[in-house]
Amino acid sequence: MSQRLDRINELMKREISSIVQKDFEFKDSLVTISDVEVTQDLREAKVFVSVLGGYMDKVLEKLTSNKGSIQSRVNKRITLRCTPVLMFRGDTSTERGVGIVNLLEEVDKLPTADEIPEEK
Repeated sequence: MSQRLDRINELMKREISSIVQKDFEFKDSLVTISDVEVTQDLREAKVFVSVLGGYMDKVLEKLTSNKGSIQSRVNKRITLRCTPVLMFRGDTSTERGVGIVNLLEEVDKLPTADEIPEEK
């Protein structure tokens, strides 16, 4: 991936995060924009959303239904050749990470074989 595309991804992530934080309220949920992936031609952008303490489906539905207003606000703040069409996706990497940590803790509790002393 090019440096330019990396910068655009990070800029889009920051702006969309700011818009979601200021303009949307999600009851009993912590919603964060974890990543944005813009295509090479700058036509589409996958926006990965993490939800803690709430329902992912409801959050994604709300963001998708307000996609047009979010896109227009991003367009006003970022000057690009064309504004990418936003597609909101659920990000479950946090849940997977917690699951892996729990598995590692379980493996650590398993009995281990005794070490064989080296002969001299």
